[in-house]
This record gives sequence, C-alpha cells and structure tokens, in this order.
Amino acid sequence: MAKTKPTTAVHVPTGLNVKTRFFGATAGFWRRLAAIESGALRDELEAIRITKPLYVTGVPRAGTTITTELLERHPTVTSHRYSDFPNVYTPYWRNWLADRTGRGRAEAIERAHGDRIMVTPESPEAVEEVIWMQFFDQLHDPAVDQVLDKEVDNPDFEAFYRDHLRKLLLVRGASRYLAKGNYNITRLRYLAKLFPDARFVVVVRNPVNHVASLIKQDRRFHAASREDRRVPGQMASSGHFEFGPQQRAINVGDPATAEAIQEGWRAGRLPEAWARYWASAYGFLLDQMERDPELRKAVSIIYYESLCREPERVIRDLLQHCELGAAPFEETITEYSNRISEPTYYEPDFSKAELESIQELCMPTARRLGFAL
Repeated sequence: MAKTKPTTAVHVPTGLNVKTRFFGATAGFWRRLAAIESGALRDELEAIRITKPLYVTGVPRAGTTITTELLERHPTVTSHRYSDFPNVYTPYWRNWLADRTGRGRAEAIERAHGDRIMVTPESPEAVEEVIWMQFFDQLHDPAVDQVLDKEVDNPDFEAFYRDHLRKLLLVRGASRYLAKGNYNITRLRYLAKLFPDARFVVVVRNPVNHVASLIKQDRRFHAASREDRRVPGQMASSGHFEFGPQQRAINVGDPATAEAIQEGWRAGRLPEAWARYWASAYGFLLDQMERDPELRKAVSIIYYESLCREPERVIRDLLQHCELGAAPFEETITEYSNRISEPTYYEPDFSKAELESIQELCMPTARRLGFAL
C-alpha cells in the first residue's frame, strides 16, 4: 500500500458551505438570470468567436492541475477560477463587479489535496462541471452510460455553454478558453462536435505510481469526511465525485466494470478498484481515438513522468499542439522548468499481490500507452 507522510486536515469553511448550498438550492433562478445577462450582452457576445478552446483531462492525480495552471499563465488564455464558484452562472457580472470593487489579495496556500500545489482564489480550477450537471441527468450515476459523443443533441446546454464561454472571454479580455475537467475524458467527441477546432490535452501517468497517488487522496478525503460531515456534500455540489464517501465510478459504456470499481471501493480493495478505474478510462480514450482520426489529431497525450523529467521539452511540445505562441511565454517556461519535479512526499509500497493485481488489470492499456510494467 502507499506510504504517506501526515497531511493537514481538510475542512469546509462555513461561509463557503452556506454559499454553496444557497446557489445549489436556487440554481433555477440563476440559470434564468444567466439568460438575462446573455441578453444584455448579446451584441458584444455575437462579436466573439470561440476559437480553439483548450480542454485538459485525464484520470485524477495524473498532473492535470499543474498542466492547467501552466497553460492558464499564457496571456491569451483564461479559465474558470476558484473564485468563480459557487456563482458559476453569471460570469460576466460577477467578474465585472469583482474587478471594480477590488479583488481581495490572498496569500497562496496549499490546496486541500496536500500535494504541494499552492492556490489563491484566482487560481484556475475545474468549475464548469457544475454547468454540465445542470443540463444532463444522471451524469454521475455509475449505472448509466456517461459517454457523450457526436450523436448527443442538447440545444439548451449548447446555447448556454457557448454564451457562458463567450462571457468569460469578454470579461477577462482573453481569446482562448481553457477548461480542466477529468470527466471530460468521456465527452471529447461531443466537445469536438461543438468546437471542431478544439485542442485536447490528456495527461497520463505510470499506473503503479498513479494508483498509489489515487489511494493517498482517497484516504485523505474519507478521513476529512469523518472529521467534517460537510465535506462530501461540498465536493458533490462542486462536481467532484472522485474521492470520499460520495465517490462514483465513471461508466464508459461498461456497467460491469463500473460496478466492479464501486464494489472494490466498498470492500476496501483500493489497489484493484483504482487500477480498474485507470484501465477503463484510458482504454476508452484510446478506443475513441482509434475509431476517430479527427479526434486523434486533436488530442495530445502528455506523460507526467516526462513532464517532470524534461519539463522544457514537454512544455514546448504542449504549446505547439495548443497553437499557443511561445514568445510571450519564455519566462513562464523557465519558471516551470525549474519548478516541476516528481513527488517525494509519498511512495508506492504495495504488497506483491497488490502489485500483481495492478499490473494484470492495467497491462493491456499500459502497453498501448507505451508503459512497461
């Protein structure tokens, strides 16, 4: 099993919990207000093109956060931020008001995951999942196929989503939208239908180390939920079902595997459950890419180990795929090249049987990705 160093407890601030519950209970009103906001800005929105939006995805703990943080530093790019939650519905008015009343300066703190990543309210965060949950029923039900592909048609969502992205670009003065969303791994073909020029970045990690990291986080959020009963509800309200008592497997059109993952979690067979999760998610992605040449061209697979060991090369390749100019980004490239490194605050320590189980379950997908287990 994974050895970990002690980490600080995770608690939900009372103010944030109250606001989250309020916006959740009144979501219908805020959706209507969002439509009014869009109507008031219609002329400005019609002049904005959503060009080559960027989507970073992968299994949690792969390195999607540091990748998103890096890309968001580009001067042409903007993303949702921690401060955009829980009022995700009216991005223009909320950000316009914050800019004019003064955004409070906050000292960067280590995020709840205890993984060395320092954040402030203005750090990029996976926020748009709240919007997806408003328009798609049973989106996180493990018994229901969660794949959204080119055959999906949801006009209400699509109109709302396009306006939402344009409002964010307008108020931030940016030209490229960036989203981090681990669940988007099941939606790439749908997103490609909405935005044919979208660029996708999928981050992968050696499954043995990845499973160790997943177990560490799983235990952390289960412990936090025992200490603070608000944690599971807060995570679910913000669209996070990866860790903790409310966790739900992704069903990629294979209900038997999703149920096997859920059963493994319930029974405490965490290496097995997370290995199945890893193999299912990335195996599905590879199958989609094999069947869809256009999607394959739009996807860049980033290897976490390569990012840590050769950061400058990987960053430059990433910028090229995303069609982001490197010239205004040289200082950031240097900063992250000196900063990114492999974690030292935990290490895998699986039993022989656990390691064999991970290798057996992950081997077919790992080989397709070029990993040698």
